[in-house]
Amino acid sequence: VIILLGGVVVLEDEVFKKRKLDKNKLIIYGFVKENNTYKYSKLIMDNSFRVDITIDSKGKVIGKVYDLDGDYEYTNFRLENVKGDFVNRVKEEFLKVLENIADNCFTKEYFLFPQSNRIANLIKEKYNVLPEFLWEDNPNFGVFRNENSNKWFGLIMNIDKSKLNSKENGEVEVINVKLDDLVDTYLKKDGIYPAYHMSKKSWVSVILDGTLSNEEVMSLIDISYELSNRKKEWLIPANPKYYDIVNAFNDTDTIIWKQSSNILVGDTIYLYIAEPYSCIMFKCSVTRVNIPYPYADKNVSMKKVMKIKLLKRYNDDEFTFKKLNDYGVRAIRGPRSVPSKLSEELNKS
Repeated sequence: VIILLGGVVVLEDEVFKKRKLDKNKLIIYGFVKENNTYKYSKLIMDNSFRVDITIDSKGKVIGKVYDLDGDYEYTNFRLENVKGDFVNRVKEEFLKVLENIADNCFTKEYFLFPQSNRIANLIKEKYNVLPEFLWEDNPNFGVFRNENSNKWFGLIMNIDKSKLNSKENGEVEVINVKLDDLVDTYLKKDGIYPAYHMSKKSWVSVILDGTLSNEEVMSLIDISYELSNRKKEWLIPANPKYYDIVNAFNDTDTIIWKQSSNILVGDTIYLYIAEPYSCIMFKCSVTRVNIPYPYADKNVSMKKVMKIKLLKRYNDDEFTFKKLNDYGVRAIRGPRSVPSKLSEELNKS
């Protein structure tokens, strides 16, 4: 996106977005320091034009182009509505100068705001995870993914502050982190809001404008990372009319089963056996996933399977469908997550 001010194109702001000045490299590159600013000049357009670049102490870059034949500043290439081969050529030459300075005198940053970049660097140091930029429509949105589980534990986004239930406007960056049962507790703190664009039951948005210190933000990221590290528990239906699951583990502790795409190695599977049993019978661990297995008949079709290993058998009367109702499980038509209270009971037995 090129920034426009009254129809004037500010190319510098676009080129040096998400860049941090390294002053030590300016003198080596050819800049001359005058008081608190750095200046550099370069001839372009067969030496008929000169580019003057000034960089202040905060890293703000201002460029000017002069027509040496007429001895005046040339600005046509900045005007939005002025077109033509010559104007485009001047613009391209000017951009080459800016981009070369950006590559040689600035370091690339991941995000737009200082605290966001500090947090990204702290995540890299602690968890060896770099942001992934997944969306063309939102190129500044960076996802942080737990390499052990492949689950997200953070998402930095640039949004308008008004989207955070705030009366203020203006671009800010936030990081979404997963807190689950702690969401309500942390929403009482300044700088923490109901999650933008994600589940408000499990996630919050933390504004990265210095309201919270780096240490406070990282403590929330640590919680989110730990939650993303946990393996998931699944409740999966099995129909004994189609497959003799009741006796499947009599001669082996490992079988194959139709796989849902979200299941990962290390996840726990609770097999719910349909009528006439209507209860959870087996607790299993997923030992392998994404095994190609094209199969179809009148009852089932599948493209891939997983291997599951038996961990525990339950008695028929322990976790009946009626008892599952008490934990909010009203139907088991496909793989679904296990409610936390039910998980506690399943792991007690």
